[in-house]
Amino acid sequence: MTLANRLRDALERTPSHTVSLMAGDGIRVRPAQPGVDAAVLVAVTDRPEPGLILTKRPDTMRKHPGQVAFPGGRVDEGDADILAAALREAQEEIALPPEAAEFVGLADPYHTITGFDVTPVIVVIPPDLVLYPNEEEVEAIFEVPLSFVLDASNHAQRALDWHGTTRHYYEMHWEEFRIWGATAAMLVNLSRRLQWGR
Repeated sequence: MTLANRLRDALERTPSHTVSLMAGDGIRVRPAQPGVDAAVLVAVTDRPEPGLILTKRPDTMRKHPGQVAFPGGRVDEGDADILAAALREAQEEIALPPEAAEFVGLADPYHTITGFDVTPVIVVIPPDLVLYPNEEEVEAIFEVPLSFVLDASNHAQRALDWHGTTRHYYEMHWEEFRIWGATAAMLVNLSRRLQWGR
């Protein structure tokens, strides 16, 4: 069975309603406004031990400086659908060729603290694909083992005071990278859906 089929089977085997998933950040910056559609690419490398492609944003960016993220962003009017948006953003950010991605499926949407309704798009890509960062948006591209980010024992729960309110979030550390916030939350949701390695 191919990796793409294994991932599809895992998604189908555990429907969203059968597990406890986080719908989004509990705190809203603009709670009265409807969410803006966005898409991120969950690019899994086709290896015997699959990996996951993530990026680190430059410290100089105005929004979310230095944070680890999936390639992705807002859905534009010209995008045919969520998949097209995720592939376009990944091509712009890390030069991932759309034709190199085998579509697996859509994961569960997540509403971010900044008002985006983000849909993770799962794809499988060839191993060792040469990727190049768009220096304005991406400081580093790295690959983390899929088994690591989907292992619940690596999902540390944290809390911080945010404008007088306690905000709870997940984080995990891989080498020098801190994965937290919405990216970590979407990975926790994926872990619960895929139940990888269990």
